[in-house]
Amino acid sequence: MSQRMLSSVLRARPNVVLRRATPALTIPQRFSSSDSHSQETFEQFSERYVAFFQGAQDLFEVQRGLNNCFAHDLVPSPGVVEAALRAARRVNDYATAVRVFEGIREKVENKQQYQAYLDELKPVREELGIDTKEDLYVS
Repeated sequence: MSQRMLSSVLRARPNVVLRRATPALTIPQRFSSSDSHSQETFEQFSERYVAFFQGAQDLFEVQRGLNNCFAHDLVPSPGVVEAALRAARRVNDYATAVRVFEGIREKVENKQQYQAYLDELKPVREELGIDTKEDLYVS
């Protein structure tokens, strides 16, 4: 009985059985990180990271965001740095807040640019009580 049923199924749908019997040919596809999104402008980059740091709830998120932000081939805007500093202080991690300025010092091209960041962010640094590494280790 089961053999009759099987043969009737095979006669009724031969294409289905043939399609399943032949292995599907797969073509490998190559994906890159730039395929999923278009080029991001500096303003979009800044908005994205300001929003990220405003929503960061723990130290891991803040440090992950800083790592991702500083991995790009640009210096983050003062707005992004301010949001990162506020996030670091919100999760009560003073060391990370100090390290943000070390990251900026490494990313800028010269001392004048670093000094410009320090000058622009001075009110935020004073409000949050953040010193730079140079201020902490005066020799």
